[in-house]
Amino acid sequence: MTTPRDRHGFVTGGTWCADHNKLVERWPGEEDLVIIHEEEIRGGGSACNFAIDIRRLDPSMPVVTIGLLGDDADGQTLVRQARTEGLDCAGLVMLPDRRTTFTDAFTAQDTGRRTHFYHPGTSGDLTPDHFDFSDSGARILHLGLPGLHAQMDAPWQDDPNGWVTVLKAAQAAGLKTNFEMCSLPAERLHRVMSPCLAHLDYLIVNEFEIAAIADRPIAHGQDTNVDAILANMLTVLDVGAMELVIVHFPGGAVAVTGQGARSVTPSVKMPPDDIKGPNGAGDAFAAGALYGLHQGWNLDRIVELAHAAAATSMRHIGTTDAMMGWSDCLALAGEYGWRPSPG
Repeated sequence: MTTPRDRHGFVTGGTWCADHNKLVERWPGEEDLVIIHEEEIRGGGSACNFAIDIRRLDPSMPVVTIGLLGDDADGQTLVRQARTEGLDCAGLVMLPDRRTTFTDAFTAQDTGRRTHFYHPGTSGDLTPDHFDFSDSGARILHLGLPGLHAQMDAPWQDDPNGWVTVLKAAQAAGLKTNFEMCSLPAERLHRVMSPCLAHLDYLIVNEFEIAAIADRPIAHGQDTNVDAILANMLTVLDVGAMELVIVHFPGGAVAVTGQGARSVTPSVKMPPDDIKGPNGAGDAFAAGALYGLHQGWNLDRIVELAHAAAATSMRHIGTTDAMMGWSDCLALAGEYGWRPSPG
């Protein structure tokens, strides 16, 4: 029988979308006008960003990806990008006469904040039937994004939603599981995520998302409270069966294992002029953390690479363009230095 340590590589599944990235001078009011400084189309979504980040961190790492695209210009762009990065695209299916999921992603230059306009497109067609782990030799499944996939968010056969069906199938096949989220309304995240917790091995999210899952919602941009984050993490660990939960925020991260080990670490102290945009930084953080887990690193080293990968990602408005090899990410973080401890 294949053991977890015999397995190698990743499967990414869920959201593939075209990010229409725009860097603007500031966020406008209604009927206002602002200048677009930069514009590009790149791959986006959890399944896409994470897959490319892993391949950039370690080009020898096998990555299989599962998702749906439309047979349109955005879909063709995403397929070309996936193949260029060396992904196994057998599960990346193009649907005729359908619009590829896309996001108009605006980053305001004056604040660094990002705003997304999302078109569901083919993501609404994804179902558990598109996932097959029977022949997979991968070690970790990275899945997302709950709340943005109409059929996956709905009940599926005897399960409360399709995400549960996929997570159960992956674990039964011997894969470890992780879930990626985006910061949707807290009530929606709580509703979709609650039945999934028992079927996750890892959970890597931000402070807004962990508060939503724990049913203690906070506002976007609220001041970070490390004690509150830790309380929410322990609540989620009590409900689920995770081996590791990591919560990241601008100043650092908190990590807690199922065995009770804890780590509070600062983030990278990036010069403001080097930050082009945070779009994709959460995916990069997760990629760094899960790569370290895959390689058997200790907890402090895992979170260090997660921070380094996130900082590396923020040097470009695209989600993955700035990503480098894992040792280069750590070297860059060492050059920048680290913020004071957040707690």
